[in-house]
Amino acid sequence: MESLGDAKFTETSILNEFKPLDPEEFRKQAYQTIDFIVDYYKNIETHPVLSQVKPGYFQSTLPSTPPYKPEPFEKILKDVQTQIIPGMTNWLSPNFFAYFPATVSTAAFMGEMLSTCFNSVGFNWLASPAATELEMVVMDWFADMLKLPSTFKFSGSGGGVIQGTTSEAILCTLVAARDRALDRIGSNNIGKLIVYGSDQTHSTFVKACKIAGILACNIRSLPTTIDLDFSLCPSLVCAAVEADVANGFVPIYLCLTVGTTSSNAVDPIDQFSDVATDYGIWLHVDAAYAGSACICPEFRHYLNGIERVDSLSLSPHKWFLTYLDCCCLWVKNPSLLIRALSTNPEYLKNKPSESNLVVDYKDWQVGTGRKFRSLKLWLVLRSYGVENLQSHIRSDVRMAEMFEDFVRNDSQFEIVVPRRFALVCFRWNPDSSLAPAGINVEIMNRKLLDWINSTGKIYMTHTIVGGVYMLRLAVGATLTEEPHVIAAWNLIKEAADTLLVKVMQIC
Repeated sequence: MESLGDAKFTETSILNEFKPLDPEEFRKQAYQTIDFIVDYYKNIETHPVLSQVKPGYFQSTLPSTPPYKPEPFEKILKDVQTQIIPGMTNWLSPNFFAYFPATVSTAAFMGEMLSTCFNSVGFNWLASPAATELEMVVMDWFADMLKLPSTFKFSGSGGGVIQGTTSEAILCTLVAARDRALDRIGSNNIGKLIVYGSDQTHSTFVKACKIAGILACNIRSLPTTIDLDFSLCPSLVCAAVEADVANGFVPIYLCLTVGTTSSNAVDPIDQFSDVATDYGIWLHVDAAYAGSACICPEFRHYLNGIERVDSLSLSPHKWFLTYLDCCCLWVKNPSLLIRALSTNPEYLKNKPSESNLVVDYKDWQVGTGRKFRSLKLWLVLRSYGVENLQSHIRSDVRMAEMFEDFVRNDSQFEIVVPRRFALVCFRWNPDSSLAPAGINVEIMNRKLLDWINSTGKIYMTHTIVGGVYMLRLAVGATLTEEPHVIAAWNLIKEAADTLLVKVMQIC
């Protein structure tokens, strides 16, 4: 029988053998993982783009409790292949045309690996000087590529920060705008604060307003129309602001969008600056998807007027090859952001911070801890250069133009709103010579989309704008090439022909 002393010795020995970060074991497993990832990328087209599993599929395949003893890494990796991948909607597939793309690249992956390697928690300058100062440099580089004024750069009077997502960027600027107003009118008047967007503004805007304490009844979602391609009408904003002020409310924030999610509508930035200035409204521009295209001279005009806004955000993880998550936010007056978001507990006090000569990014965001995100953006910029990044954007736009031509040249289909950037909004609308009278176009398009996505060959999404149900094809996945776009169109045509035959048979 084992003595108590022997048992303690055995347990101690096991604990001493446990090495959660053994360099050589790390090397072995890292090579295995890289091989797995490379094979996944090479063979990604063999998997359905939209996962075909049913709800609850995963729980039934796993034990109800975690393993008590360690399992071999090879077995875990095999389970990733057999259990995880079937439940993945493959955003990196070249046949992914849904939502907006989540782009990747070799350079960004290396940056992500290095960021994970260092595991920096760069809440202030002292916690990781390189993490802070590289972010400042990269944000100024990107600002130069976008031809932003010096008021948005650290080399000027502003500055930039990398948030996780647009949701965080909007929330942070909204809180700064809220506190600026409450400093003036008193915190007990928060119920008077009014914010504005359009009915095409991303839903994250309303969520941010709720978190920031803006009353739901004080969120103005102004209507857009097809006459203006669903962009926000400046005169409508002026009228709404004037009416609210007349009724004793305090306008504080207007969210404009360059490239709305539904149809890529663009709000004319330069036409809103006067009303924002006159009424002290914080003017924010959300260019999450389309902003990356503005590094190309032919798209830069969409940022005309940016010199008069308070903040701008865009997400390199959407179209700039940078992996989720990475959202760049520039602000003209960082002190307003810092005043609203700063914390200064005793255990974080240090001489560099107290000198006011450094940036502490914890005061530019909601949380305290933060990843070393600038590494991957730095590697993308250095590895590819502006020229290749512009070429990448233009290539996606050309493929979208090609798809748009397919739609325009087919009498059964129509473009619903003008194409901007690399998103095509269209619908199936067969003429009376082919389809029965009284056919419900929306129902037919819904059936068409379901048929297409059920094949697993491509994945698209829909939207409803101006009461019109339409299909969205967003070109931009990193691996997408012209043959994939052509194949997508052929599949859409095949699906439409098949459904039309079925409808005719029923009728």
